[in-house]
Amino acid sequence: MKSIINTNQAPSAIGTYSQAVKVNNTVYLSGQIPLIPQTMEVIEGGFNEQAEQVFKNLSAVCEAAGGSVNDMVKVNIFMTDLDNFAQVNEIMSTYFKQPYPARAAIQVSKLPKGVDIEIDGIMELPNVN
Repeated sequence: MKSIINTNQAPSAIGTYSQAVKVNNTVYLSGQIPLIPQTMEVIEGGFNEQAEQVFKNLSAVCEAAGGSVNDMVKVNIFMTDLDNFAQVNEIMSTYFKQPYPARAAIQVSKLPKGVDIEIDGIMELPNVN
């Protein structure tokens, strides 16, 4: 059974997608970019501010689905500059506890709204009996 996850604590979808889709205990999270949910504007500042906002947005969607970022089993990080890899690791370590999820970090030429980072992933919710 498929259910759609939606929260106003993360940016609304700006296209033909849902914030997340839950199938049984698996949640497929759409890519989050550094939009402030209340204004739908890109957060001001540099890469670190953008990465922080993306992790906040991901956290909100995970919570709306009944979990947390620590339930994520796969994370895909898209950046326009892989030189920011060390900053992503540092910021990610403040949101995730060990054991960390599987992860890919990929440099891309462009992201929506000209942002520097986008993250999507898969979350596996714990069985609740």
